[in-house]
Amino acid sequence: MSTPDGREWDVVVVGAGFTGLAAAHELGRAGLRCLVLEADDRVGGLAGTFPVGGRQLERFYHHWFASDTDIFRLCAELGCGHLVERHPGRTGFYHAGAVHRLSTPLDVARFAPLPLTDRFRLGRSVLRAGRVRHWRELEGLTAEEWLVGLAGRRVYDRVWRPLLAGKFGEYAPEVGATWMWTKLHLRGGSRSRTGREVLYYLRGGCGALLAAWLPELARLGVRIRTSCPVTDVLVGPRGVTGVRAGGTLHAARRVLVTTAPGPAADFLAGQAAAHPAVPGLRRQLAAVPYLANICLVLENDRPLSDTYWLNVTDPGFPYVGVIEHTNLDPAHHYGGRHVVYLSKYLPADAGLYRMPDDQVYRYSLLHLRRMFPAFREEWVRRYHVWRAEYAQPVITRHHSRTVPATESPVPGLYLAGMAQVFPEDRGTNYALRGGQRAGRLIADRVRAAARPAHPALLTTGAADD
Repeated sequence: MSTPDGREWDVVVVGAGFTGLAAAHELGRAGLRCLVLEADDRVGGLAGTFPVGGRQLERFYHHWFASDTDIFRLCAELGCGHLVERHPGRTGFYHAGAVHRLSTPLDVARFAPLPLTDRFRLGRSVLRAGRVRHWRELEGLTAEEWLVGLAGRRVYDRVWRPLLAGKFGEYAPEVGATWMWTKLHLRGGSRSRTGREVLYYLRGGCGALLAAWLPELARLGVRIRTSCPVTDVLVGPRGVTGVRAGGTLHAARRVLVTTAPGPAADFLAGQAAAHPAVPGLRRQLAAVPYLANICLVLENDRPLSDTYWLNVTDPGFPYVGVIEHTNLDPAHHYGGRHVVYLSKYLPADAGLYRMPDDQVYRYSLLHLRRMFPAFREEWVRRYHVWRAEYAQPVITRHHSRTVPATESPVPGLYLAGMAQVFPEDRGTNYALRGGQRAGRLIADRVRAAARPAHPALLTTGAADD
């Protein structure tokens, strides 16, 4: 089998999100012929961008923490490290019709929804969580079990349960403590000396990073094709033989799939008889639950509030987060537009996810007015609705036992998706790190296969020396 021009690629990468691009970068550095195939009409995955006020903005909200050193290192390497800017992270909590600030330890002490003793327990629990040094200590616990043990049932019911239910829905009781620990660990490690949260954002967003990255990938010989959805990963008795995309065959002895496990399983649907490892791998991939995400992005002519990240625990509000991006990155960077993301994780068959864009907008305005009584539709200059069918892996107890390995049992097939950045949660930094590791692993395997075999020892005496 060969490509239309008779070429066989060293590696085909499925997906041009940050994982796929990072892997391709490593493969290109190793001198390998690499083709990246992307179903979307643009690269970047969840960090793909669209124009707002003359600047590119991510379709789904993004920021970085102080610990995101991999992404900072890439920015520096590509010559855009000077664009990384430090911002205070003003966060809040919407509860019982009121917004409560939760950016500093003093804010926790003033958190009215909890009695004074429980405020102390909440603050102490966050400190205790930060002292857990390794996620393996928690892998046998659910988030509920761990958080109740840290701060008590009342704190859990009023603070943590609504947040978990808002994000994971029916999966909330199954979410593992390791997922929650990662969240607390990240936020706790991204604070100033006064305890205030500090976040980072690239001036120009991920669009500026991609603008610097793509020419470098091209220089390394990496080829990227967008609007090119892969339908099949092809397997023979000895392992991978290539992929099929848009009816075209692309030959390769190594394929890296960077999608969620569900689509990866679908790519192998017709290959069960080709190799004995395929059926078991497909079952393992299909067993990892995922949630979709819908993001309504508003371009307003004035701000809603002075809060960047507002966690919502009101079960009557259809979104789990109101993220006012221009309270992190100023509105004058976007032609004076004040950008707000309304985000919800949900099953892909949920009613809100399936609504037409105009209905999503109309439905959401009613709820937004309830949260911000001064808000008027006349403030909105434009709106956008973005959907991602596979946005959030559900990390349950003992996830490390079920997550697929990067090097699959099918020879030549490699996997690197968001479910595999565990114990970290999804994010551009960990997508980048996972892609780099996968790219280096594949390059090592190629080099090892190219080495001549060592001649057999001729005498048993030589083996004994």
